[in-house]
Amino acid sequence: MGTKYVSLNDRRYRYLCRCRSDAADPLLEELRAETAALGKEVSKCQISDDQGTFLSILVAAAGVKSAIEVGTFTGYSSLCIARALPPKGKLICLDASEEWTAVARKYWAKAGLQDRIELRLGPAIARLKRLEPGLTFDFAFIDAAKTEYDAYYELLLPRIRRNGLILFDNMLWGGRLGDGAVRQANGRAIDALNRKLASDPRVEAALLSVADGIQFCRKR
Repeated sequence: MGTKYVSLNDRRYRYLCRCRSDAADPLLEELRAETAALGKEVSKCQISDDQGTFLSILVAAAGVKSAIEVGTFTGYSSLCIARALPPKGKLICLDASEEWTAVARKYWAKAGLQDRIELRLGPAIARLKRLEPGLTFDFAFIDAAKTEYDAYYELLLPRIRRNGLILFDNMLWGGRLGDGAVRQANGRAIDALNRKLASDPRVEAALLSVADGIQFCRKR
């Protein structure tokens, strides 16, 4: 069979974003607007609308009770994940920026989710190494320093339960992967991890063309 995909343009993407159950959610819209006001170079770190909805549906459908996020920024992804957890569910957020996560904290409070979310500030690798012994997770979302993705993966995988999920963002690296040799460190790191996950017997992996590419992994 030939390839089967649909190319996106701005019009088609706007249609896609309108056809979501949370497309008119006022709190998510408010957070997106506040993040956009920080400027294009900063706000591009936020996940897309459709990614947020995807995370919420996935967390709820998988019955996730314990989750971890590496890279929180202003809190859009954490808000989507935490909302989908059961009342006693827990999300640990790791981030190095007190400035951006102050915005996240504000929206967690507005959503009444403070009891479900624990923010741990500091370098992600160091924070992952200091996680409590025996602490495990059903779900992990990784969206931080691209050159450290593989390190996050190796530190987190032993803590993910069997059939638990790990998702990585930006795995198409702005659409530049697959078009020839990659010289930049971020691109090389992402490409190497994509190839590693495809053949890693510890997980089942699929690279999805959602937003800038999501690596979707299930621990075997």
